[in-house]
Amino acid sequence: MYIQDQVSLGELDDEHLSFFRAIGVDSIHLELRGGAPQAGRRSGTGSANSTLAQDLKAGKDCTEALEQAREKVEAHGMQLNNIFMPAWEEIALAEADMDEKIGHWCAMLESVGKAGIPCVGWNFKPMGNFRTAADVGRGGVRYSTFDYAEFEMNRPAPHEPPVDEAQMWERMEQFLQAAVPAAEKAGVVMALHPDDPPIPEPLGGVAQICSTLEQFRKTFFEIAPSEHNCMLFCQGCMTELLGPEGVYGAIAEMASKGKIAWVHFRNVRGRLPRFTEVFMDEGEVDMRRAMEVYRDNGFVGPYMMDHTPSFAHGYGAYYGKAYAIGYIRALIQMVYG
Repeated sequence: MYIQDQVSLGELDDEHLSFFRAIGVDSIHLELRGGAPQAGRRSGTGSANSTLAQDLKAGKDCTEALEQAREKVEAHGMQLNNIFMPAWEEIALAEADMDEKIGHWCAMLESVGKAGIPCVGWNFKPMGNFRTAADVGRGGVRYSTFDYAEFEMNRPAPHEPPVDEAQMWERMEQFLQAAVPAAEKAGVVMALHPDDPPIPEPLGGVAQICSTLEQFRKTFFEIAPSEHNCMLFCQGCMTELLGPEGVYGAIAEMASKGKIAWVHFRNVRGRLPRFTEVFMDEGEVDMRRAMEVYRDNGFVGPYMMDHTPSFAHGYGAYYGKAYAIGYIRALIQMVYG
């Protein structure tokens, strides 16, 4: 029963790692995107992240840099469980050098495996995440919010040329048929994160094919069935799609088939077409019941808070992380014993 949290490469230092260890974190998720894309825009916030990410994308052997990251985490009594890297645009958008970039992805998996890191988290959404104006919550925090009606009134500029569902599936199949055997050879699990929001339509001119359970079944059980092809089960996204009652069945299905590498253990209020990401204790999912379903279907972690409400009054995100991790630890003690 493990707890995980996220740091960027620039935060991989004694101050941050000792904080996480003190509040009960067992493993670290190393975020290499340099900042998650939002509303169809791609941006980076960390030079250290960017350098390593660019080297990996260029096909360079980054084993030594990844080993050093792992050793820093282990020095604080934790495990480096995974790096996170989106499927590069050249792959998801089938640009001229798609085949070369798929080869570089396979080289990245080899470096990750040699460095002793067990997993790579990834997504297949080149236009990024989409959100609308934030709701305000208790204490003045701001909740990440999506309102489809509001989104419709102010859609971002779509990708040109548009990409339909059939084209995206063709690219996914080409990618997985190369990457999953490479992951097997490297001893690395690839964990796919859902679209966010999980709406199976082209929100930014590119069809989303990682939204529904039917799409995940196709990815995991038809295109590339392998114990190295798994899901980063974002409970928040799945609740946004299925509602609080539907998510329990999704947990049971994927956990019982050994397809959950780790969980984004998050609560939301509402479901599509409108939802807000709230604190764990005020959403519509019974978080204890959810954890019991994971347990009853063989999942033992790691559990990870992925998003925290944005605090007012200058308080940082680490207050939200500490709150969430304490909540998860208490649930683990109740549910797993």
